[in-house]
Amino acid sequence: MLTTKVARVMPGPHGAMLTLVLDGGDARALQVLRRLEVPTEATSLGGVESLASVPFNSSHFNLTPQERLDAGILPGMLRLSIGLEGEQALFDDLRRSTQSGRLIVRR
Repeated sequence: MLTTKVARVMPGPHGAMLTLVLDGGDARALQVLRRLEVPTEATSLGGVESLASVPFNSSHFNLTPQERLDAGILPGMLRLSIGLEGEQALFDDLRRSTQSGRLIVRR
């Protein structure tokens, strides 16, 4: 189950920010971002609603691909700021949005 897997790899205590790395690079992360229905696409991840962004075209758009790698921004990275929506709705949305690709959870 996704909730158990994420909880096992996240260092405790758990916060409201979650970073996923998707196989398929930045194009795949952007595709998943655009398919999400619960989090809203945003360049700033602060608010009470769940928000999502891909660093390559938001917070780190001005860096070269190598500079992003050097900063730990991997191709396929998707960042989520978890808001007040129901947990099940968020997990269902992530499952649906990523169903055709492999999800890599990194520490």
